[in-house]
Amino acid sequence: MKRLLIRVSLAFLRGCWFFEAVVVRRNEVFQVIRGCMGLIAICFALMAQAEDILGIRAQDFNFDATKRAAEQGDAVAQFNLGARYAEGLGVAQNDTEAVKWYRKAAEQGEAIAQNNLGTAYLNGRGVKKDESEAIKWYRRAAEQGIAEAQYNLGEMYVYGQGTTKDESEAVKWFRRAAAQGLAEAQYDLGMMYANTKNEVEAVKWFKQAAAQGLARAQNALGVMYQSGRGISEDAVEAVKWYRRAADQGTAEAQFNLGLMYAYGEGVTKDESEAVKWFKRAADQGIAEAQNNLGVRYADGRGVTKDDAEAVKWFRRAAEQGLAEAQYAIGMMYYFGREVPEDKSEAVKWFRRAADQGLKGAQDMLETIRK
Repeated sequence: MKRLLIRVSLAFLRGCWFFEAVVVRRNEVFQVIRGCMGLIAICFALMAQAEDILGIRAQDFNFDATKRAAEQGDAVAQFNLGARYAEGLGVAQNDTEAVKWYRKAAEQGEAIAQNNLGTAYLNGRGVKKDESEAIKWYRRAAEQGIAEAQYNLGEMYVYGQGTTKDESEAVKWFRRAAAQGLAEAQYDLGMMYANTKNEVEAVKWFKQAAAQGLARAQNALGVMYQSGRGISEDAVEAVKWYRRAADQGTAEAQFNLGLMYAYGEGVTKDESEAVKWFKRAADQGIAEAQNNLGVRYADGRGVTKDDAEAVKWFRRAAEQGLAEAQYAIGMMYYFGREVPEDKSEAVKWFRRAADQGLKGAQDMLETIRK
């Protein structure tokens, strides 16, 4: 679950363009500086990502002027001040002050402030956690068309936070945000459709989010292509999307890509490549990848045979509850491969796997009982 907070860069953009609009209305002569103001806005937006961009530093922020405008009731200034306190740019980071100024702006109808105030209530930052207040402010921002707030409101309905769970309401708000191009909403909408077996619609939204570079959507699209769900089965396309997500560090995609190399689906079979991707996913805690890596170390496929490494990876997966790994570590103890032969330890692991219905483990327990 990822809740979207509109970062301080938007505050600068809004502030700069607000200033430009006032100048132009007052004097048409100032139209000539319109393009320059856009460039200034971009520079300010970049300040949210770094302290020093082209010589512009956070300390250049005119705090006094902004605070004066905020105290005089300027909603944009109030929002900008709240964003500065939230990010700690030009001022000491202070969640309580951020909430104070977001609230003042939000009460005047400043939509982005309403969204960020909702997130503050949801996370309990600068204010006591209150999901009912969070949904109240998300709704106000969402009704003004803020895509991030529409997405956040949809999430509240999905998980029943501050309201009763309601998937139809979630879909409604995800769709509004998705129609504005918000990749996270497109992905979540795709998942909602996939879970209700409307796979053609799911693929449509996964594609849109994946095209924007959202790794979760790229992996999901790969799954749809590999399984032929909602679209013609195409292993080559599946590999393409798995790779894009894997290159961004998505562990599930790394594991899936490893499987494609292991079985030669959509690519030439290559156990060394499979090991490479299994290792990356295993390092991020994917139990299935850890087990597959253990198998390859035990068998010497795509890597030098190494029982110690096999035991290490089987154990990590087994401790996460993966039945196949529990069976495998049980076999290592049963035969004393890189661990002391220990039938009681073997039985412990066989029993855990057997309790999950793994037939091989059940058979081993029956053999030991005899």
